Amino acid sequence: MQLTKRQAAILEIVKRDGPITGEQIAEKLSLTRATLRPDMAILTMAGLIEARPRVGYFYSGRSINRLAAEKLHQMKVGEVKSVPTVVHEQCSVYDAVVTMFIEDVGTLFVVKENGLLEGVVSRKDFLKITIGGHDIHKLPVGVIMTRMPNVVTTTADETVWSAAKKLISHEVDALPVVRPVEGVKGALEVIGRFSKTTATRILVELGEES
Repeated sequence: MQLTKRQAAILEIVKRDGPITGEQIAEKLSLTRATLRPDMAILTMAGLIEARPRVGYFYSGRSINRLAAEKLHQMKVGEVKSVPTVVHEQCSVYDAVVTMFIEDVGTLFVVKENGLLEGVVSRKDFLKITIGGHDIHKLPVGVIMTRMPNVVTTTADETVWSAAKKLISHEVDALPVVRPVEGVKGALEVIGRFSKTTATRILVELGEES
């Protein structure tokens, strides 16, 4: 969050002298309280300062970086997930590659005929099989995919922070967002996609907000 000079001055006063009333802050800056009201509202809504009746304003103890981190911990994958790109396990490697480029994604989620998650396949998988000299028009994508239960997944209720850590620790480009299928043990339905692109976009948006 980029503070104006006045907002930064207000924040420093509250840090140093808080709790302090709006009138006292205005007096220190030689301004009217009405002039400061918009700035006080922004600082309060941003969570940098807090106000209590008959007490005044005081510093919340939160830095701008900490506020951004808190948002990542509070934000859920379900709020930011994108539409998943899926192929069936009998789809040929050639058709899967075409789908990947048309949809402009780095990972495809492979599903069974009933739409349940079966595995994932990435650009690296396609590169390896192509170098191997196989006939990619006849080879089904199910042969080269990473199969369940070795697929790293996320859920709509998981935090963005936690899901992003999975991307890094497992060195993958995207996670399928899944939900259990009632009555079918271990079955997972793909309901979305959480990728490095998604995580990057969120960071950019947080930076723009600040």
